[in-house]
Amino acid sequence: MIIWISFIVLVSIFLCLDLFVFNRKAHVIKTKEASKFTALWVGIALLFTGVIYFIYDGGYLANPDQLNGSDAAIKYLTGYLIELSLSVDNIFVIAVIFKSFSIDQKYQHRVLFWGIVGALVFRALMILFGIALINEISWMTYIFGAFLLYTAFKMIKSKEEEFDPKTSYIYKFSRKLFPVTDRIEGQQLFIKKMGKRIATPLFLALVVIELTDVLFALDSIPAILAITADPFLVFSSNILAIMGLRSMYFFLANLLDKFQHIHYSLVAILAFVGIKMILVHYVPFPEWLSLAVIFVSLAVGALFSLRDKKTEDDIQEQNK
Repeated sequence: MIIWISFIVLVSIFLCLDLFVFNRKAHVIKTKEASKFTALWVGIALLFTGVIYFIYDGGYLANPDQLNGSDAAIKYLTGYLIELSLSVDNIFVIAVIFKSFSIDQKYQHRVLFWGIVGALVFRALMILFGIALINEISWMTYIFGAFLLYTAFKMIKSKEEEFDPKTSYIYKFSRKLFPVTDRIEGQQLFIKKMGKRIATPLFLALVVIELTDVLFALDSIPAILAITADPFLVFSSNILAIMGLRSMYFFLANLLDKFQHIHYSLVAILAFVGIKMILVHYVPFPEWLSLAVIFVSLAVGALFSLRDKKTEDDIQEQNK
């Protein structure tokens, strides 16, 4: 219990520093600043691999799967990389949401901060629920695996579809619950006008981002559960990946058009973990294979994206 409390306190401290110290004033987060914070969060998550090794090797935490330090560290790292990879697709959607609601870049961090706080709570509940299902119902791994394969297939089919947040049921339902102003009022999520509490576009964007993240979690959490059902490994890898999502968004937002094929890398990762989950009781999958699939899928997607982008730029240059 001490390990769990310490981790949650540590995450809370990071969140307070982020909001009240590093980003106390609304400002445009440029690529240089975003890259520094992205490196910081990724560095913290990678260093935590050593903490995981120490905790499990020393037996300082309940260990239902009897993992040694090395196995626990590899499972944590694999789970973290899967969540981080799948977050790339989330970044695409967040960018579209901000554009749709005309949210200035200097106010985007505040929306993402509260979005992350909500995501931490929802994902913690979903993780506990998912682990409980797997532990109580062994065939639930087949359901999760089939769902991941379906998601991978759906991602291929929906690649060309345009996502418009203002046509979503989430947006329409939110407008029915409370009055909304079309004006941006600084960093405020709500304003008072004629004695009424009115939501701003920032709050609507937050609601859409929050519930969209829940939908993404339906994919990412089963994907991590394919690696391990150890509660602390699943929770810590998922939370640390989510914590770095804000800075990664500002780092990658301007580069997304250069990596149009990364989408298919995520399809490959989801398909692999789906197959792994279905066959988990019959075929042993070594942990290094999961790591290799993640790295190879992302590398191939990035290389093809850069190649096609260069070809497009060359064609445009020739047509001038």
